[in-house]
Amino acid sequence: MPTVEIDNIDVLPSAVDTKGWLLLDKDIQTELEGAVYNLYNFKYDKAEKQFRSLRRRYPNHPMPYFLLGLNTWWKIMPTNIQTKQYDKAFFAYMDTTVQKAEKMYEADNNNYEASFFLAAGYGFDARLHAERRDWRKATVSSKRSLNFLRKSQEANGLSPEFLFGQALFNYYAVWIPKNYPLLKPVLLFFPKGDSKLGLQQLRTVAANGFYTGTEARVFLMRILKNEENNAEEAMPVARKLATTYPDNGYFQRFYALLTYDQGEFNECERVSRDILDKINRGMPGYEAISGRYASYFLGYLMQHRYRDLEKAKDYYQRCIVFAESSGDTAGGFYLFANVNLARLADRAKDLAASRRYYEVVRDKAEHKSEQYREAKDWLKKHPK
Repeated sequence: MPTVEIDNIDVLPSAVDTKGWLLLDKDIQTELEGAVYNLYNFKYDKAEKQFRSLRRRYPNHPMPYFLLGLNTWWKIMPTNIQTKQYDKAFFAYMDTTVQKAEKMYEADNNNYEASFFLAAGYGFDARLHAERRDWRKATVSSKRSLNFLRKSQEANGLSPEFLFGQALFNYYAVWIPKNYPLLKPVLLFFPKGDSKLGLQQLRTVAANGFYTGTEARVFLMRILKNEENNAEEAMPVARKLATTYPDNGYFQRFYALLTYDQGEFNECERVSRDILDKINRGMPGYEAISGRYASYFLGYLMQHRYRDLEKAKDYYQRCIVFAESSGDTAGGFYLFANVNLARLADRAKDLAASRRYYEVVRDKAEHKSEQYREAKDWLKKHPK
C-alpha cells in the first residue's frame, strides 16, 4: 500500500469520484508498464508507438500528450539539456497537455486529475524555459504550476503521483534561494518550502509512484549526491536505476560516477566499458558526455590500478576529445585528464607534451585551485 502522510491529505479517497481517471486506472497502468519501461530504457520509438496508441483511444485526455512529452524530455536529458533540437516538440506536447487538462478543469474545477496534469504540464514547461535562461516564461509557468499544485495536493491520499510536485517544491523552494540569490525576489511570490519534508515525500513517491516513481528516484539520486553531499545514500538509488534501465546512458554514467567516488572500482570499470561500447554501437542516448565520464574513469583505473600507462594516456586523450566535442572544457574531467597527461609526459621526459597539457590546465583551471598552481609552477620551472 502507498505510504502517505495523513498531514498531507485534505481529501480522503472515499470522498472523491475517480471514475474515468486514467491516472488511477490499473488496467491502463498494466498496459503502459512496458511503455514506461521503454521510455526510461531509451527505447524512444517503441515507447512513442505505445503512447500514440493511448492517444488514439483517448484523444481528449492530457495523459498521452504528457507521456509523449516526457519521452521527448528524455531525449534531451542525456546531453545535460544542451541539445535544442527537441525543444519545439517538447513545448508543443506540454502545451497540448495543458489545453486538454484545462478543458477537463473547466468542466469540473474539483477534478484533481486535471489539476495534476496542469501542474505537471506547466512545471515541465517552466523547467526547460529555466534551462534556456528564459526567466520570464519560467516564472510565469512556475506560478501557474504552483496554483494547480496547491489544488492537486488536496488529493494526496488518492495516489503518490499527486505528491511528486509538492515534494519537489518543498525541497527546491528552500534550496534555490541559497544557491541562486538573484532569484530571491521572484520567490517572494511563492510560499515557503520544507526541504526535509520534500526529501521525505520524494522517498514516498519513489517507493510507490507508477508514472512519477522513476522521476522521483532521479531527483532523489541527484539531490542526495549534489545538494546533500551524501553519495552513500545516493548509491542504492543510482544502482536501482542503472540495473532496472541498463540502456539509459544518463543513469549509467551517474552510477559510474558514484562507484568511482565510493571506490567500487570493479563495478566502475564494468559500467564504464559498457558505456563506451554502447557509444561505439551508436545506441540512443549514449553520446559525448557519457563518453567523457567513462573514458576518464578507465584512464584513472589504467594508471593507478593496472599501472598500464599507455592505456591510461589513451583513455585520458579520449576523455579530452569527448569533452571538446560537447563543449565541456571548463573544468571537471577535461581538466583532470589534462593534468594527468601532463604528469605522465613529465615522468616520461616529454617536456613538449607536458608543456602543452599544462598550458591547457593553466588556461582552464580556477586560479585558486591546486591544478592551476601546479601548472603555473611547472611552466615557470620549464620555460620554453
